[in-house]
Amino acid sequence: MLAKDKIIYEHFFIGSCDWYAAEFGLGDRLFFGYAILNDDFQNSEWGYFDLESLESINIGGLEVDRDLYWKPKKASEIEKICLGEGW
Repeated sequence: MLAKDKIIYEHFFIGSCDWYAAEFGLGDRLFFGYAILNDDFQNSEWGYFDLESLESINIGGLEVDRDLYWKPKKASEIEKICLGEGW
């Protein structure tokens, strides 16, 4: 499957950082997906991240949120991923 066609099932965010989950395992605690930190599209990438690490982030009392209104969609339909991948 091409990266463009991967379905992104979850979106997590804090400030200008986004994590998009395409695959998950280990009791839904380990994800494979796309990360964009501080809107740095040149260094954004596909890789693994875990829920425990996201839950441990606390910046001035702000924590990583899960996008409660997120609807699954292809990676190619997400503007920020397209910017990072140059699609």
